[in-house]
Amino acid sequence: MLYKMRQRAKDEKGFTLIELLVVILIIGILAAIAIPSFLNQKSKASDASAKELARTAQTTAETIATDNSGSYLTVSSATLTATEPSIPTSSSGAGNAFLSSVTGPGGTPAANGSATGYAVTTTSTPTGDTFTVTQNAGVVTRSCNVPSGNATAGGCQITAAGAHTGAGSW
Repeated sequence: MLYKMRQRAKDEKGFTLIELLVVILIIGILAAIAIPSFLNQKSKASDASAKELARTAQTTAETIATDNSGSYLTVSSATLTATEPSIPTSSSGAGNAFLSSVTGPGGTPAANGSATGYAVTTTSTPTGDTFTVTQNAGVVTRSCNVPSGNATAGGCQITAAGAHTGAGSW
């Protein structure tokens, strides 16, 4: 009986140190590849939330104009949130997007839209990226701006090769 136990102990062998080091090296390489991809996805998700909010504000502005015989003069942050209460107009500190401004289609500093259009701008809180939907005489354009210092462009398509900051579209 004792002989059989000794024989069984000799037959059981573990991994060598070299085999363990190779496995740890492979896991480290995979982690180095995967972690930056996951971090970039978080900024894209934050930007997607801001884009969705801009689209909601656009639909609400069109609703307001329909109620006012096609005029965008009453489109403002106050009327947008009164018509659609789910539109936040300030950062809640929880990393959510918010409606940062409503102007005329040329970006005029007026508080309201003009008779022919409007521009709604949302901000993605964690990244600081801004997304704007402009409607001017029936032509809708979408633009975005990535502040300097961002490591990635998130959900903003910037036209300059290799650039992570500046203006683009979405």
